[in-house]
Amino acid sequence: MKKIVFCFAFIAALGCSNAVFANNALEAFKGQEGIVKVAGGTAHIPVIKEVAKRIARFNPKVIVTVAGGGSGVGIRQVGEGLVDIGNAGRSATEEEISHYNLVQVKWAVDGVGVVVSPKNSVKSLSTKQLQQVFAGAISNWKELGGEDHAIDLYDRDSASGTREVFVKKALKKGAVNGGANVVVSNGAMKTAIAGDPYGIGYVSVGHIDSTVTPVALDGVVPTIPAVQDGSYPVARGLYSSTRGKATGLSALLLNYLLSPEGQKIVEENGFIGVK
Repeated sequence: MKKIVFCFAFIAALGCSNAVFANNALEAFKGQEGIVKVAGGTAHIPVIKEVAKRIARFNPKVIVTVAGGGSGVGIRQVGEGLVDIGNAGRSATEEEISHYNLVQVKWAVDGVGVVVSPKNSVKSLSTKQLQQVFAGAISNWKELGGEDHAIDLYDRDSASGTREVFVKKALKKGAVNGGANVVVSNGAMKTAIAGDPYGIGYVSVGHIDSTVTPVALDGVVPTIPAVQDGSYPVARGLYSSTRGKATGLSALLLNYLLSPEGQKIVEENGFIGVK
């Protein structure tokens, strides 16, 4: 499947004065100018998009561009100097850190939950059942107490950090059927599942809304509170990496993400802050 990369550029703020943001973390961007290129994990996009928008409103001379592509893309592109900040839904490996001289910052925690269409009657699975579904050993909803209809399996591509944590922690590194439909982002996954009453897939918990139904795993529904208290174990950190120690606008952006304002944006987008 051809990979689709979504890119957003936030350039100017209309009708919003600097005075609105006075005496807050955005003050660090006062007098600055330039472009910060960010790419990688798609789970990060809503947060970075909002941060970019606020920075542009405060100082239109600072432009942040945001692209997706997946965690592997973020790490590779920042390592190769194609972007300033690479986002990933996993920690970079020791080999990646050494090869690219990466310095990474963890600014949020994210859960990954199984989802189905609201029209699907199956609302709970055991870890073993989930493994069998994704391996293809269980291929009909009837075997799980649902309708007599084939299961439509949805997966993410190999560059996805969401996929990596799902396979590692939900499937316990079990196999995934090679015939699964592959989608490129959390948003695309949610849209696909919402439109397919016989589909099953997984998304970041912060992306779960009324268009899809979360599936309890071993009796625990994937929710923000369940990730926070540790009762739902399928979770990962959200990271941003730079090649070498972050400097200039990149450092200012990462500092803002870790500020009280930035962490509030993190939480408003359904993730768990780290401070």
